[in-house]
Amino acid sequence: MKRIFPLPFSRRVILGVAAAALLATPAVRAASDQATSFPERPIRLLVGFAPGGGTDTTARAIAQKLSQSLGQQVVIDNRPGAAGNIAAHIVSKANPDGYTLLMGTIAALAINPTLYGNLPFDPVRDFAPITQAVNSTNVLVVHPSVKANNVQELIGLAKASPGKILYGSSGVGGAGHLAGELFATMAGVKMTHVPYKGGGPVMIDLLAGQVHAVFATAATAIPHIKTGRIRPLGVTTAKRAGMMPEIPTIAEQGLKGFDANNWYGLLAPAKTPRAIVHKLNTEVVKVLQMPDIKQYLFSQGLDPAPTTPQEFGAYIKSEMAKWAKVIRAAGASAN
Repeated sequence: MKRIFPLPFSRRVILGVAAAALLATPAVRAASDQATSFPERPIRLLVGFAPGGGTDTTARAIAQKLSQSLGQQVVIDNRPGAAGNIAAHIVSKANPDGYTLLMGTIAALAINPTLYGNLPFDPVRDFAPITQAVNSTNVLVVHPSVKANNVQELIGLAKASPGKILYGSSGVGGAGHLAGELFATMAGVKMTHVPYKGGGPVMIDLLAGQVHAVFATAATAIPHIKTGRIRPLGVTTAKRAGMMPEIPTIAEQGLKGFDANNWYGLLAPAKTPRAIVHKLNTEVVKVLQMPDIKQYLFSQGLDPAPTTPQEFGAYIKSEMAKWAKVIRAAGASAN
């Protein structure tokens, strides 16, 4: 009987690797071909707020350039309501082929999971992060009829008339809403929250004097600050904003430690092929680094902040943990 001797270990390893490579080649080639041909039809980019706010401004700026670089139209689909939850839910259930994307926000991805407690989507499980897009400094602004020129004077008015100061936001669970909750808690005052379906509508009512104050995105506030139609009292971030350095932070004015950053980012449904996610990340990062886009976003109070998909995913998790503590401490709830 002829003995069959095993191959030396090194040769077995080499042949095994070669065999695996041959078996994997069709799948690898298919994924590569899919990314190369993508996109072959228009892409839908959902925005969870009405036109005119910071999220919409960011999405439209990116979509315009992305349409040119990809050779297919990127269509904005505004689905306002529930602080971005409606749009996020639609995208979470969409076909994971790269043709339905979300301009996600701190609201739907980091705040609402705790604020609502029973969302129909999971920010970590149901999405494939593509890249963070921008950071957006919020600014506390008031109607000129409000007799307050700084944060301490507003606190004084709120203490003198509990619940009489009406502050609007782009929706329950939005960054503006939670900034107001944090402000009220730290200042020891009671204000009444009035939710809207986006930054545009709430700014219209602030200009008309229907609400007294808004923790607004710089994108919606700066044009009206320049004309004197609203008065800025303080920015919500830990440091002063580069686009309006003359406005002090809220923390500087007696609420030490106050910090409420606002951010937006691009996501696809979970299980979207990695090759497509990588291609979208590459193209969007290029857009955010274009000098004209950077200048435009900066003029709107938006600071481009592109990341890798992995970095954005880790940031979402850290923000979820941070805001969960704030919401629980404030006793805030959207239910």
